[in-house]
Amino acid sequence: MARPARSPEDDSSEAQRFVELVRSTVPPLHPAGLPFIAGGLGLAAVGRNHRWLRNTGVGLASFSALFFRHPPRTPPTRPGVIVAPADGLVTLLDTAVPPAELGLGDAPMKRISIFLSVFDAHVQRAPIAGQVMGVVHRPGKFLSADKDAASADNERNSLWIRTPEGVDVVAVQIAGLIARRIVCTARTGDTLALGATYGLIRFGSRLDTYFPTDARVLVETGQRAIGGETVLAELP
Repeated sequence: MARPARSPEDDSSEAQRFVELVRSTVPPLHPAGLPFIAGGLGLAAVGRNHRWLRNTGVGLASFSALFFRHPPRTPPTRPGVIVAPADGLVTLLDTAVPPAELGLGDAPMKRISIFLSVFDAHVQRAPIAGQVMGVVHRPGKFLSADKDAASADNERNSLWIRTPEGVDVVAVQIAGLIARRIVCTARTGDTLALGATYGLIRFGSRLDTYFPTDARVLVETGQRAIGGETVLAELP
């Protein structure tokens, strides 16, 4: 029995399904990674007749594509939650005074630290919805980001967000031993949605989140967090 002829509409539908499959499987890239990928591919093109140079270029482009991936995330819909501002490992749960440069006073807040290895997605996401009250960059050292002293001594960028209910939450991007570039696109006066991307650190870093002491912490040290989705704490 002869198979029915395929129509152009069938081919178009299959092509669309393939494109959607690729989009759902391969995460998009953060624009900050494009120069690095282009540089690696350029090196591979220049060294196309030299195996080691070509392989080095392709390897650098592939690593950059992995590092600068910007996977879509679906934040929780229930009110009063503080989500992880980044992918990584929860390394510290304690209380500490927020960065002095923000002018929030010396009252301790709860703090959760997340360490990002070079294999984690390095985009940062708003831990809570609200208005940006302040963004302050402070130069510092480049100690290994998994050390507790990194929070106080390393170069950092602090983002202060206030919810519509008047609750203050702070997310601090901290540079590390290899991370030497902090990118923050949020500005004072901006309004951020929960889980919205606002920055990036390259390559390897730490995120500290400060929030009120009466919030209920819902994660433990050693737990892996997914930026924009994992609930770190609930406000009362």
